[in-house]
Amino acid sequence: MEEEPCTAEHPKRLPGRAGMPRHEGLRHQGLVLLGILALAGAYYGCARAGLVLHIVENQVTPYWPPTGLAVAALLLFGLRLWPGITLAAFLVNLPLGPSPPAVLAIAVGNTLAPVCACLVLTRTGFSPELGHLRDVLKLVFIGALGGMVISATVGSVALMAAGAVPGNEFWPTWAVWWTGDAMGVLVFAPAFLLLPRFRSLRGVGVRRWVELVGLLTATVLVALVAATSPSGMLFLTFPFLVWAAVRFQLAGAVPCVLLASSITVVLAVQRHGRFGWHSLFLDMVTLQAFNGSIALTALLLSAVVTERNRAYAEIRRACTQLAAAVAEPAADSDARPRSADQP
Repeated sequence: MEEEPCTAEHPKRLPGRAGMPRHEGLRHQGLVLLGILALAGAYYGCARAGLVLHIVENQVTPYWPPTGLAVAALLLFGLRLWPGITLAAFLVNLPLGPSPPAVLAIAVGNTLAPVCACLVLTRTGFSPELGHLRDVLKLVFIGALGGMVISATVGSVALMAAGAVPGNEFWPTWAVWWTGDAMGVLVFAPAFLLLPRFRSLRGVGVRRWVELVGLLTATVLVALVAATSPSGMLFLTFPFLVWAAVRFQLAGAVPCVLLASSITVVLAVQRHGRFGWHSLFLDMVTLQAFNGSIALTALLLSAVVTERNRAYAEIRRACTQLAAAVAEPAADSDARPRSADQP
């Protein structure tokens, strides 16, 4: 049978599929293995960094960055990289878990959560660019709130089965686990999804860069003042998030959320400022409510502004085409030769 040409109608088949040369299939398998190892290393590094910000017994953290990395990596590079998540999750939890079987169960739960979330997201037409409001809502409800139910449930059941958590502490453990994983997706997944788009920032003018740097600096200063104030002035950070989303969309909103969230998490871990005046439970509720609110505000507003800009561009393009279509018959009419009796 004659081989199909590589055109837009007949794209070249992916390596490793039927009909491809053996050496290309081996090369593809090597790339997949390299991607698995890279994801495992990145996941392990994020996990170790997240454990630095522990609240209780070097295990409870306000948010778990590896979940955001796992969701973003699977969305960008495919579900074939899932073994890297399992390997890294097992290695991270092995020194912390009560027993190897419990650690293995936790690693399986940490893998199933992003895998299932990504499966549902891709089936529903999710776009990693987060340029539409529907994509942001899907990431929030499917990727963060819905998908992380799996990891929290599997992990809590594994700890309870191993005797590390008593039966009456199951739901508090589940809630802390779920909110930490969900915040990891909500805060960090957009940042990882934004990384491949940094090349488009090369053409940004100097004034825009100065404005962005000034905005990020102001966000850090205001977040520090607001978070260390005992009067509860965390709302002062929201105008800067609105500024970032309106002026820079996702490229400005995501760094502002990361900076403001990181500052409040560090202060909460140190029990300093706004997060050192009440019980640990109330401070964690305030922290998670603040982090969730700023992430939702920035992501939703940036998506709305992006959709508005896209609609304006389409309207301008349509008006230009309509004006050109109207002007063309008029130009043809003026160019026609007139008879002698016409004025």
